[in-house]
Amino acid sequence: MPSRSKPPADDDRSPPGRVSRHIQPLGPRVLVRLIKSPDRSESGLFLPAGAKDSHSEALLAEVVEVARTMPKPGFVIDEDDDDDDIKADLGENVSGIPVGAQVLFAKDQGIAVPWDESLRILGVRHVLAIVDIISEDHLQ
Repeated sequence: MPSRSKPPADDDRSPPGRVSRHIQPLGPRVLVRLIKSPDRSESGLFLPAGAKDSHSEALLAEVVEVARTMPKPGFVIDEDDDDDDIKADLGENVSGIPVGAQVLFAKDQGIAVPWDESLRILGVRHVLAIVDIISEDHLQ
């Protein structure tokens, strides 16, 4: 009968060093980082966290990662740049929302990431709007 190796006990493993995590949303989803609202109202009054959170119906967040097609193996040369950088092909964005966009969504939507409360995985159908910031100089 072949011998089975038993999994190492928790105390046999050394504690992991510093780790980095990359979340790749699957399906029609995006990963967003919540944008903290200001602590003061426009008139200058201090707003405690409970007061501002209870009155808001929607949250503002920045898209930090999107669902993508399966990446192609190897690297590609970025032809748009003049510095001829070689970059990994991450796959094509299939979410329809660009990375870096600011989005508005209902505060009860999305799944919080367990190790970072400022991150949420959000279904594209729950995105209410993409918010563009326009300076006063560009307003007509």
